[in-house]
Amino acid sequence: MRGMKDMPAALSVSDEAVLPPQPRDYSGVNWRGLQTLYVREVRRFIKVGMQTLAAPVVTALLYMLVFVVAVGGNRQIFGVPYGAFVAPGLVMMQILSNAFANSSSSLLQAKFNGLMGDFITPPLSPFEHLVGFGAGAATRGLFVGAISFIAVVFFAHITFIAQPWAILYFGLGAALIMGFLGIMAGLWSEKFDHMAAVTNFVIMPMTFLSGTFYAIEKLPEPFYTFSKFNPIFYMIDGFRYGFIGKAESNLAVGAGMTAALVLILGFVCYRMFQTGYKIKT
Repeated sequence: MRGMKDMPAALSVSDEAVLPPQPRDYSGVNWRGLQTLYVREVRRFIKVGMQTLAAPVVTALLYMLVFVVAVGGNRQIFGVPYGAFVAPGLVMMQILSNAFANSSSSLLQAKFNGLMGDFITPPLSPFEHLVGFGAGAATRGLFVGAISFIAVVFFAHITFIAQPWAILYFGLGAALIMGFLGIMAGLWSEKFDHMAAVTNFVIMPMTFLSGTFYAIEKLPEPFYTFSKFNPIFYMIDGFRYGFIGKAESNLAVGAGMTAALVLILGFVCYRMFQTGYKIKT
């Protein structure tokens, strides 16, 4: 009996230990959770490197073969060899397409596999979701762009880099913009047909009508006017300026448009995560 009387005292615990788990205080940043989400997004494309890394490089080389070797010849644009003009545009195309593909495919595949709960269950804020997916997409875009540049530089006759700041600014800005667009498309799409429609009817036309392979001043109307309102044209033109030191557009307009799109699209994605748009249904 004496042992029975002593048992409650022996098993007593502090009041703090019996309290239920408390919700996270969102006043700070969950660095561990943010790092985990970012690393997940990076490992996704590294695990399938033949598809996400090798294939874009082969595509860039084929474009260089067709447009520079077979078509360009000894042509010059803005006083630089045609290969030096085209190569930055090809690199930017890889940045744009791969940044978009990373975030959009991640969210759409999570929907189909029933894994959206893996994103909303951890104590991550909407801003941390935005940064994790956006940074992961930008990493893939810039990584593939760097590899593509190494592959095509031997055909491009690029002897020096004129303005490194423009390469970094427009490259990073374009990667973030397309990463955010990928988030929006991934959350909006309910099936792969929706994603294919966005890619084929929005992304691809804007990319090919952006002066990647030509100077837009050669375009007839209405394509010339469309290109002047195409934000991808300003990103590619600014990125190319970093390599050859010459641009078709006003760089201040392009820099301002790039920064504005990063902020606007980032805010839209933040609101989509905050409201649980097509995440909690």
